[in-house]
Amino acid sequence: MHLLKGQKVEVTKGRNLAKLSLYFGWTARTAAMSIDAAGFILSDQNRCERDEDFIFYGNPYDRNGAVSHSLLESGDKEVIQISLSRLPESAAKIAFSVTIHEGEKHGFSMKDAADLYLRLVNAETGEELYRFEYGLDLSKETAIVAGELYRHNGEWKFNAIGSGFDGGLAALCTNFGLEIEETASEAAATVEEVVLSTIDLRKKIVQYTLTKKKLDHVAARVGIVLDITGSMQTLYKNGTVQEVVERILAVACKFDDNGSLDVWVYDNEFSRLPAVTERDIDQYVSNHILNNKSIHKFGRNNEPPVMEDVIRKYTVEEESEIPVFIIFINDGGVVKPIKKVIIEASIQPIFWQFVGIGESDFEVLKHLDTMEGRVVDNANFIHLNDIAAVSDESLYDQLLNEFPQWIKAAAEKRIIRK
Repeated sequence: MHLLKGQKVEVTKGRNLAKLSLYFGWTARTAAMSIDAAGFILSDQNRCERDEDFIFYGNPYDRNGAVSHSLLESGDKEVIQISLSRLPESAAKIAFSVTIHEGEKHGFSMKDAADLYLRLVNAETGEELYRFEYGLDLSKETAIVAGELYRHNGEWKFNAIGSGFDGGLAALCTNFGLEIEETASEAAATVEEVVLSTIDLRKKIVQYTLTKKKLDHVAARVGIVLDITGSMQTLYKNGTVQEVVERILAVACKFDDNGSLDVWVYDNEFSRLPAVTERDIDQYVSNHILNNKSIHKFGRNNEPPVMEDVIRKYTVEEESEIPVFIIFINDGGVVKPIKKVIIEASIQPIFWQFVGIGESDFEVLKHLDTMEGRVVDNANFIHLNDIAAVSDESLYDQLLNEFPQWIKAAAEKRIIRK
């Protein structure tokens, strides 16, 4: 049944319905725009009584195990699943929203989105109960309340709302009684505090990804190797590399007890840099790379020496069976001798996740999966043409896609502890 804006319908009355899934879909007209769905568990005062009642990718589960949020890889974009019997009596309704991430900051609004819909599905049978298509009457708004599930005479009903909000997610949170952190200028906050709050959000997304890939209990040492050849100059100077380091630091914080990310840079020479933590992430690239005169910069590619130094650090200087997860950022021109290094390193507790950025053909890296002569497959390659346009959820999902298989294979070969 297709719903019209403002229509209210029965959900549980006359049905044997215990679990409900709400599937969200949309089309973003530009790849740089990130759209997110969320749910607000509200009291009879129409407000979230606790921060934990705001369910989204950064907080995917409520405290009662009644509501969960998941990202989807094909078809529908996201789903919020509800176990109706687990909802406490204090939950009078659940409001569902769709927002553009930092829409005002980047100049995006709902006119840049199309084909917005919400499907209500019986989670146990797969039967689609209702479909609500909305948003055609919106333009400059950056957030939408798509609809709400609410109690009525002991049953649950759904209200198809489709109303827009200016101010994005922050405006919605305020509307539902959640306190939003003040801006740095309003609260006289330090830059460090602002950066930490961003990393905290990313750590939640990483944790969600680890849970999805069954890596919750895996400990790992994490390092990042950054290409600093001539073709990377623009990405260093426009802040892209700083942003990459910040995003990868969140992975290190969840994998490693000391919450630090080991860092290397290389062109035809290499440098091992001080590890970065949450406390010194701000301006790390400027302070430790761009303004560091001892680092050779913007030369040509030569990967084997820096890879050998990575191996030396983790297998000689700091020998351990705890696995190592290396994220290797490169924008093309990788030399063929890396194959020999990777093959020889396949007996070591190191997994190499290569990330190609830009428009190079990455001929060498594309053949990692078919490389012969290794004890285990210890390397993977993903290509992200514009890494800045890739959402955190997608980035972490792709980065951690093959690591679980390597963990299993390396444990079977006794390269790492089970």
